[in-house]
Amino acid sequence: MRKKIVAGNWKMNMDLKEGHDFAREIDSYFRSKSSVKTDVVLCTPYIHLAGTAQILSGGNVELGAQNCASEPSGAFTGEVSASMIKSTGAQYVIIGHSERRTYYHEDDKLLNKKTSLALKNGLKVIFCCGEVKEERESGQHLKVVKLQLENGLFSLTPLEIKNVVIAYEPVWAIGTGLTATPEQAQEMHSYIRDLVKGKYGSEASGDMTILYGGSCKPSNAAEIFSKPDVDGGLIGGASLKKEDFIAIIEAI
Repeated sequence: MRKKIVAGNWKMNMDLKEGHDFAREIDSYFRSKSSVKTDVVLCTPYIHLAGTAQILSGGNVELGAQNCASEPSGAFTGEVSASMIKSTGAQYVIIGHSERRTYYHEDDKLLNKKTSLALKNGLKVIFCCGEVKEERESGQHLKVVKLQLENGLFSLTPLEIKNVVIAYEPVWAIGTGLTATPEQAQEMHSYIRDLVKGKYGSEASGDMTILYGGSCKPSNAAEIFSKPDVDGGLIGGASLKKEDFIAIIEAI
């Protein structure tokens, strides 16, 4: 049975003290909730990783980074490698978030390289895909996501793909207040699962966790998560508020 996962993406928010205090609150809550069957992941800025790993140690919440370098090491000032991330105690890394694709012009070839490095260094990958508003309105959304997965992800081996989670982000619904309808989310998640099946087989597609990311909040989480191919969420703004993030997790 595939995992249910809710991952909070803090983006570029919270200084060191704020982040550690918030992590303690989330960790404390879920240490007291042994019945929770959903995996909870906090994806923090780099500066929080090592300290947050210590806070979460031995608890029910896992840790992830929001990006990694496309090179293993060397003269790349300002970059953070997959091995460095792993050494902090993190278990996950987000690759290909729409903001990385848009603002930093990361293409599928680069994201494929990052994904391979992350997996080789023992990290699990949350690989993001999704269409912009114009692509949705022109009916190109399925084609766009197919190309993102084929070029960015589908060179992996069957063994490697087991450590990948796919996150579908309708880019037009991130930070805009718009949200894909549960039916739109299900359509795309089902399509993604079929693509995985075509490449890696029925067992791999059945085990693949596919998350929804795009203005998911307490008021719509339960309805979105009720769809059979939606296995959780990659949560942005709502993951910065303890009550909202917990409500979303409990909705699944």
